[in-house]
Amino acid sequence: MIKTLSNNISFLRTMLYISALVILVVGALTYRSITEVTKSSEMITHTYKVNVELEQVLSYLKDAETGQRGYIITNDSIFLEPYISGRSKINNSFAELKVLAKDNTTLTNSLKDLNLLINKRLLAFQTSYRSLPKNDIDDPAFIQNFKNGRVLMDSIRDQIKGAIAIQNNLLNQRNNEYKSDLMATPLLLFSLLLCSLLLMYAAYNSIYKNIKQLKATNEELEIFKESTNQSEIVSKHGSWTWNVKTNTFTYSDNLYRLLGEQPQSFKPTIENFLTYVHPEDVEQLSKQVEQMKENVELPYIYYRVVHKNGNVKHLKAYGKSLVNDEDETVLLGTTADITDEIISFKVLEERNAELERNNKELSSFNYVASHDLQEPLRKIQTFLSRLEDEEVDKLSPKGIRYIDRIKNAATRMRLLIDDLLQFSRSNKADKVFEDSNINLIFEAAKQDLAEVISAENAIITSDAFPSMKVIPFQIQQLFVNLLGNAIKYKAEGVIPKIEITHQVVEADKEDGITKPKNQFYHKLVFTDNGIGFDNTYAEQIFTLFNRLHNKDEYSGTGIGLSICKKIVENHKGYITAKGEPNKGATFTVFLPID
Repeated sequence: MIKTLSNNISFLRTMLYISALVILVVGALTYRSITEVTKSSEMITHTYKVNVELEQVLSYLKDAETGQRGYIITNDSIFLEPYISGRSKINNSFAELKVLAKDNTTLTNSLKDLNLLINKRLLAFQTSYRSLPKNDIDDPAFIQNFKNGRVLMDSIRDQIKGAIAIQNNLLNQRNNEYKSDLMATPLLLFSLLLCSLLLMYAAYNSIYKNIKQLKATNEELEIFKESTNQSEIVSKHGSWTWNVKTNTFTYSDNLYRLLGEQPQSFKPTIENFLTYVHPEDVEQLSKQVEQMKENVELPYIYYRVVHKNGNVKHLKAYGKSLVNDEDETVLLGTTADITDEIISFKVLEERNAELERNNKELSSFNYVASHDLQEPLRKIQTFLSRLEDEEVDKLSPKGIRYIDRIKNAATRMRLLIDDLLQFSRSNKADKVFEDSNINLIFEAAKQDLAEVISAENAIITSDAFPSMKVIPFQIQQLFVNLLGNAIKYKAEGVIPKIEITHQVVEADKEDGITKPKNQFYHKLVFTDNGIGFDNTYAEQIFTLFNRLHNKDEYSGTGIGLSICKKIVENHKGYITAKGEPNKGATFTVFLPID
C-alpha cells in the first residue's frame, strides 16, 4: 500500500511538471502567435503606407501637371501653385518611402528609378512654362517639350503602377499569412488547452483514487493501531521511539500501563521514566541509556520498576535504529514485562533443586539396592540353601513347599533389584557417546545370554552392522533385553528363531519416526517366532512394571522393555513393537545418523 501511494505521488508530481510545462508552452506559443499576428499586421500596414505614398506622389505629379496646363491656357501664375508646393510634398513622400523601403532592396531600386523620372518630369515642367513664347502654344520647341513631359509622365505612372502592383502582391501574401496565423493560433491554443484539461483530469482522477486509498489506508492503520494496542496489552509489552535529531521520546499507551500509570499521563522523557525505576537499578539503567544515546543501539537490558502501590515488576527492553522518510535516525524500542517469566524461572529453579535432591535420594536408593538390599537377600538364599541341604528330611511336605515359595520369591526379588539397577543406569546423566563397532557389542550381548541361548537351542541370525556413535554399555543392554525377551517368550515346543536386520532409511519415509531431528536413521529390526502379543498392547508393553502375562507363566519384572525404550530415547531414537498372538513379535529400533 505504501509503495502504491509513493508511486501515485510520483505520478502526480510528474503531472504537475507536465502541466507547468504545457502552461509555459501555451504562454510561449501565445506570445509567438501574437507577435506573428502583430508583425503581419504591421507588414500589412507598412504595405498600405507604401501604396498610399506612391499614390500621393502620383497625385502630386498630376496636380502639378494640371497646374501647368492651367498656366499654359490662362497664363495665370496662380496655376503654378500645385507645381511649386508639389515639389516639397513629393520630397516629403519620398523621404517617407525611403524609410519604408529600407529593408526592401527591390522597392529601394524602384524608388531610385522613380525619383530620376520625377526629377526629369519636374524639370520638363519648369522648362515648358519658362520657354513658352508669349501666347504662342504652337511653337514647335514648346510642343516637343510638352510631348516629352507627357512621355515622362506615362513612364512615371507605369513605374508607380508597377511598384504598387508589387506591393499589392506582397500585400496579398501578407494577408494570407495574417489569415493563416489567425486561424492556426486558436487551433494550436485549443489543442494545448485540451491537453492541459486531459492532464488535469488525469491528475484529478489520480488524486481521487489516492484519497480513496488514503482513506482505506487510514482505516487499516486505525485497525492496526487498535490491534497493536490490544496485542501490547495481551503480551504485556510496550513500544517507544527516540528521535536522535530532536532528542524526543514517544511512548505507547501500554508502556505507561507497565509503569502502573494511565496512558499519556506524563511527558515521555528519560527523567520522568527513571522516577519509576527501582532505586537499586537506577544507576545501571542510567549508564545503559547513555550508552544507547552514544551508540544509537540498545542491546537487551533488564531492570525493575516500582508501581505506586508498591508492586515490583521486572522489565526487559531492546532497541534498534532505523532511518525514516525524512532521513532522520530513529531508535525503535520494545519493553516487555517479564515478571511472570522471572517467577516461573524461580519456580523452575526450585523444582530443579528438588529434582536434584530426588536424584541424590535415588542415587542413595541405588546404593542401598545394590549393597544393603542385596546383602540380606544373599543371606536369605544362602540359609535357604543350607536348610534345604541339611534339614530337608526333617521338614514336612508343607514346609518343603514353603521353602520353594521362599526361594522363588527371593529369585524374583534379585531379578527386580537387578532390573531396577539397570533402569537406573539408563537414566544416568553421564552418557558418553563413542564411535563403536556394533558387531562386537552384539557378540558381547550374546555372550551374556550364552547359557540361555544354549539351553533353548536358540537360532540367532543378523546382518553385519556398521559403526555407530552410541553409548556402548546401553546398546549392549538393549541387545540383551530384546534377545532375552524373544527367548523367554518362546512358543511351547518350538525352537526360538531370532533375526536381526539393518538398513539406512530416510525419516520421512518411515511411520515409526515422528518429528525427526535427523534426515537419516539406522533401522534395526528384531523378529522372533515366539508367542507374540495382541497388537492392541503395542504401546503398553513399554510401560514400567507392565506385564502382559502371569508371573507364574513367565518370569520377569515388567522393566526390561521400559529399559529398552529409555536407552533408545537416550540416543534420540525411536522404538516400536508389533505382534500377533502365537506367531511372533517384531521390535523396530531407529537410531539417528549424525
